[in-house]
Amino acid sequence: MVKWVYTFGNGKAEGRASDVELLGGKGANLAEMASLGLPVPPGLTITTEACAWFNRHQRSFPDALRAQVGEALRGIEEATGRGFGDPRHPLLLSVRSGARASMPGMMDTVLNLGLNDETVQALGHDAGDARFAWDSYRRFIQMYGAVVMGLDHEVFEEILEDEKARLGHEYDTELSAVEWQHVTRLYKEMVADELGEPFPQDPGIQLWKAIAAVFQSWMNPRAVTYRMLHNIPADWGTAVNVQAMVFGNMGNNSATGVAFTRNPSTGEKELYGEFLVNAQGEDVVAGIRTPQSITEASRLASGSEKPSLEKLMPEAFADFRTICDRLEAHYRDMQDLEFTIERGKLWMLQTRSGKRTAKAAMKIAVDMVEEGLITRAEAVSRIDPASLDQLLHPTIDPRVERQVIGSGLPASPGAATGEIVFTSEDAVAAEAEGRKVILVRMETSPEDIHGMHAAEGILTTRGGMTSHAAVVARGMGIPCVTGAGSMRVDFHNGLLIGLGVKLKRGDVITIDGSSGQVLKGEVPMLQPELSGDFGLIMEWADAARRMTVRTNADTPQDARAARSFGAEGIGLCRTEHMFFEGDRIHVMRDMILAETEAGRRAALDKLLPMQRSDFTELFSIMHGQPVTIRLLDPPLHEFLPKSDTEIAEVAAAMGMEAQSLRERVDALHEFNPMLGHRGCRLAISHPEIVEMQARAIFEAAVAAARQTGELVSPEIMVPLVGLRAELDYVKGRIDAIARAVMDEAGMEIDYLVGTMIELPRAALRAHSIAEAAEFFSFGTNDLTQTTFGISRDDASNFINTYIRKGIIDHDPFISLDFDGVGELIRIAAQRGRLTRPEMKLGICGEHGGDPTSIHFCESIGLDYVSCSPFRVPIARLAAAQAAIKAGNARA
Repeated sequence: MVKWVYTFGNGKAEGRASDVELLGGKGANLAEMASLGLPVPPGLTITTEACAWFNRHQRSFPDALRAQVGEALRGIEEATGRGFGDPRHPLLLSVRSGARASMPGMMDTVLNLGLNDETVQALGHDAGDARFAWDSYRRFIQMYGAVVMGLDHEVFEEILEDEKARLGHEYDTELSAVEWQHVTRLYKEMVADELGEPFPQDPGIQLWKAIAAVFQSWMNPRAVTYRMLHNIPADWGTAVNVQAMVFGNMGNNSATGVAFTRNPSTGEKELYGEFLVNAQGEDVVAGIRTPQSITEASRLASGSEKPSLEKLMPEAFADFRTICDRLEAHYRDMQDLEFTIERGKLWMLQTRSGKRTAKAAMKIAVDMVEEGLITRAEAVSRIDPASLDQLLHPTIDPRVERQVIGSGLPASPGAATGEIVFTSEDAVAAEAEGRKVILVRMETSPEDIHGMHAAEGILTTRGGMTSHAAVVARGMGIPCVTGAGSMRVDFHNGLLIGLGVKLKRGDVITIDGSSGQVLKGEVPMLQPELSGDFGLIMEWADAARRMTVRTNADTPQDARAARSFGAEGIGLCRTEHMFFEGDRIHVMRDMILAETEAGRRAALDKLLPMQRSDFTELFSIMHGQPVTIRLLDPPLHEFLPKSDTEIAEVAAAMGMEAQSLRERVDALHEFNPMLGHRGCRLAISHPEIVEMQARAIFEAAVAAARQTGELVSPEIMVPLVGLRAELDYVKGRIDAIARAVMDEAGMEIDYLVGTMIELPRAALRAHSIAEAAEFFSFGTNDLTQTTFGISRDDASNFINTYIRKGIIDHDPFISLDFDGVGELIRIAAQRGRLTRPEMKLGICGEHGGDPTSIHFCESIGLDYVSCSPFRVPIARLAAAQAAIKAGNARA
């Protein structure tokens, strides 16, 4: 029989932390904590396999699952001395999701399950506190109504706010038992009015509908969006954790909180977190009340007058600190913890590896190496390469005067400037138009995930350091300020009201996620220095990795930036990008529009010194490092005007008739230019072009060698080769020019001629092409297009639909398609090296900066990856991690 249910509690568990694929992250870690003897409320975990079964079978449950849940429930009843649905001593349950990967707030939770009109009375009697019982019941109706019955959460909030206003209360904690009972009645009446059926009273029905709702939430829009953003496969599914409730809302000796064993923003070794007295867990992250600091040190640092947990409940705090130390040592990583204190008794509800900023991740990793907890290889492997983008974020220049219009909590570091928008939809629309925005909300919810991703930064007037906005922003690397209580959002009038200002939608603000300040207007920024812990981690990474990391650079600015980020050469210089600036475009057009070879050569003679100057500067910047230069690749029509207005302007500048220019443009038109007259086909049709470019390259190599004293070894890449004969022809022209320049200069130049593998035929005939090619560089942008038969420029119209419907797992233009494109690369690498064993192999498409694709490159033995300058640190780290994982690490 399939085992669908695993139990935990009372110092025992059927699962362990290693069972994360089956039990999900939450379930596996609950089992681990229970096995360690920590105070974990007893419970059960329904496996991720049950989620898959549920979704395959029209959202139904197997009989065996129902039986196993029933048996496990009896174990919880025995452990707690309470009965599920018992009218005298009721057992209440929490029903929570728990995927393999942490997805904060994306899926659904139901607390206080098992309450009804009868058990609420018994709960109040047992606790000696009717107010607590009715507070719990209204919470249950509100949560169950929204999660399971599909009612809008805001409808419940409106009822509660109206009642608080009528009674003159500011906080939920001020309502009495009678007042909560009245709110509960209003909730039930609203449910019946909206749905035409009463709120369910049978605890068994409540339980199974809640389990179904959690499974279904795996496919809700916000969860789907989150998975797409974080590359989490849809077929993983979620587990469901059913636990005995413990209550942080049983009075002023009860509390609930969230904490990290180290500071998730800075990495400092200090307990970091927040709690609320007389509250349940959802209250902390919802931002409904301002939470209190856990430690006295953090309370003093924040300037709060509310007591810390350390002072308010010293015994529970001491127990909690001991457990934090024990869990961090056990997992050998910073932990993110949830806890509840019920009448002075501490209960642990969750532990997991804590999300952290890139800066914090670096410090924690380095510190743990120094503390002897982990090795250097483990430190390198723990840093998410994509998170390094956060370290490239600008910070506000400390020398500028700041017009502070508000302040809050520094929830996610970095600074961002943008126009104010108040809705996620406006943020997405602005991003599509190329405008940078700051998403301003009272508080964010999981439904805002698309807007948060589109925004440059996030500002909320409510919530703490562990609110939804803070946690998600840190995970995304987006600057965020939360709890800006000195500011007010007036949604009705579309205003952000700060200190002495009223700003409307579209006005520009700057947020400083490191200080919590909100500034009016745009302010100057500074680029960060990549040193300290970052430098140490990169030093360890460089010592471990096997592959070298080059950059795609077409300009001196790109090349300098890439060198500062640790690039070890240029893997792709796209020469066509050099022809678009200033007067060059006019000379290029003269060449294209010339009717004869003599006319083309005359124009090319003008372009030669321009190209030579560019290449000389690139060789000088990269002195001692390889530079791969791709010959002219795009179709010639890309350099010509398109609209009638542009044609008229260009014709006037060139002293020709507009109609003549229009006819020439029409003659060069191609129906499918990506597969048309471009790449090596241009070089074969017009060899004078490749001769000019080759002369510019070799003359620049001579000039740079004399300037720097370093010999230059250019690598010339012939694009779009599909036939060995194409490469033979073009290579012959290159070799002839090389010999001529070397003779003229009296200097020998060590150079390579190779090709970009970007056609399936080239991959399959690699053994033949390698007889002429001295290196292969895989152009995965075009290789993906030609393999799939998909235009990258048009794919956005349907790729996301394919991902959402499970037809593909990810966008193949962002992360390499291993099964198809990857197989062609594997074939080409193997066959190329059969012919030329020492052949240099690299990748220069956009995938060269994608960590997942870099792992593939390591697995097939490529020599280097090449990526855009600002992704060089990401590639360096990913290459090291790939080598460590494959057992190829050098140190």
